[in-house]
Amino acid sequence: MLNSTASSSSPGAPRALQLHDLPGLLQVQLACYGAGFVESGEVFARRLASPVNCSLVLERAGQVCAYLAAYRSVQGKVTPLHGDFEGPPGAPDTLYLHDMAVLPACAGQGLAQTLLAPLWAQGAAWGLRYTALVSVQGSQGYWEHHGYAVQPLADAQQRERLASYGEGAVYMVRTLAP
Repeated sequence: MLNSTASSSSPGAPRALQLHDLPGLLQVQLACYGAGFVESGEVFARRLASPVNCSLVLERAGQVCAYLAAYRSVQGKVTPLHGDFEGPPGAPDTLYLHDMAVLPACAGQGLAQTLLAPLWAQGAAWGLRYTALVSVQGSQGYWEHHGYAVQPLADAQQRERLASYGEGAVYMVRTLAP
């Protein structure tokens, strides 16, 4: 975990998440979500190998303090808990935010926005029209504050995938600014 000096220093700029970041990512994930939502290093390694992956990480004092696992997808497609980042059969239209976590010791310092803003801008530059996510653990209000709205899923398979996140999970979408 971060020491007190690290939590008071500024993080660097977001950069692409890499394999060597996975031990730190797993520590952040466990600190934020508890064992019920922890996804393995093997799952994240497969995601990093996906050609549609665009995940980011922030470090402080050489340690992971926040990350955003994301990839290019299509609206209405849900990645199940422990699922791989699968490329869409056609052209992507959606930036899918699978998982974002900030160490509790670093909460309230704008790190989430530091990860989100450049990825939203990159998604728009790629020509993606939407960004989507699954809100879990009571985070719906947070995402609504950022312009996301609940969108029902018409496809039964996607509703099944959504159910892998447990009670209260909702699929949310936001239009990306051009």
